[in-house]
Formats: sequence, structure tokens, C-alpha cells
Amino acid sequence: MFSLIHREISGKQECCKNILPVVADLTEWEATRTQLENLPALHGVVNNAGTALPWKSSLDVNKGACEDLFALNVYGALNVIQVMARKMKEAGIAGSIVNVSSVKSLSAFRDSLAYNMSKASLDTISRQFALELGPHNIRVNSVNPTLVTTPLGMRAWTNPPKNLERLMFHTPLGRPAEMEDVVQPILYLLSDCSRMVTGSVHRVDGGLLSNVPV
Repeated sequence: MFSLIHREISGKQECCKNILPVVADLTEWEATRTQLENLPALHGVVNNAGTALPWKSSLDVNKGACEDLFALNVYGALNVIQVMARKMKEAGIAGSIVNVSSVKSLSAFRDSLAYNMSKASLDTISRQFALELGPHNIRVNSVNPTLVTTPLGMRAWTNPPKNLERLMFHTPLGRPAEMEDVVQPILYLLSDCSRMVTGSVHRVDGGLLSNVPV
């Protein structure tokens, strides 16, 4: 099993003995492609690298901030899919690609325009590749979680604290997602249990988008 590690977490050790880390800066298009070309064809690929920005009004978002987010959240994932899907196709592998998007791609959320745009683009990438790779029996789906209790997620949603309070108030299950809550849907989409599922947006939001605020 291979794991492509983005530069920001490359210092952490993997916990599983059968994982071979490959360190790459996914914002560097050509360097990443060179790293990926050295890998064998895989049956499953998960694009989970991503970043966010501090909360900012849509009127104040600048071009540079959008470009920084898109470099990793969009172009990084696109680059990985292009190389690894081609390997799957050439090897005749019935593969599965899962892109970790966000519930923010599916609705408007205050003060996070650039991030929302990047994740909406990632959903479009999933649908487009699902269409074009389907004839080769390669499936592509998105998983769209709400806030996950990672350091990055909690740091973003607790500054200011009212954002977390508002999110939990409108979440029927009343809690953020744990990492395991997102891992299990990803494993489902990688497995043959979902062999007829492609081009889907799989919400993991505790009911957030099903709730009508009153």
C-alpha cells in the first residue's frame, strides 16, 4: 500500500507497517507527476490533501488566496487523478478514486468563498472523471464531510467560537464528525460494495444540509 504524503504532514510517521510513504509537494505539478510515475498501478486512490484559509467576507477575498487554495485543493487532486487513472486504464484495473471534498461545496457558508469554490470544483472533477473513466470500469466519487475533529478543522471552526456553536445548533446529530466517520464511507467507495456507484457526492454531515433552520 502506498501513501502520498503532502509536505505539511511529511514529518509524521505512519502507523502501519505495510504503508510506504511517498513525500511530495502536491502544489508542484511537474515534481508530483515525476513522483507518481514511479508508482505502480493501484486499485484505489484517495485524494485527501487540502487546506483552508481564515474566515473572510466574500467581498474581501483576493485572487492570491483563491490561487493558493486551488493549487492544492483542485490542481493537486487533478494531477493525481490524471496520472493514477491512466495507470489504472493501461493496466486494465477496475479501480476506484475517492476525492475528499466538503459539505461546503453543496451550500453557501459564510466567509469561506475561496474554500467553497475549491471544493465545488473538486466535485465537478469527480463527476467529469466518472463520466470519462466509467467505460474503463474506473469509478470516481466524492465524500463531503462536515467539520471533522482534526487539528486543522477544529482550529478553523473555533476561531471565532460562534461559528462552531452555530454549526452544531443546525446539525441534527449535534456533533462534528470523527475521522472514523469519514474513513468508513471512503472504504465503502473503494470496495466492491459500491461497484455500481460512481459520480456521486456522498454527504457525511450529521444531517446538516437536511435541516431547515427555524
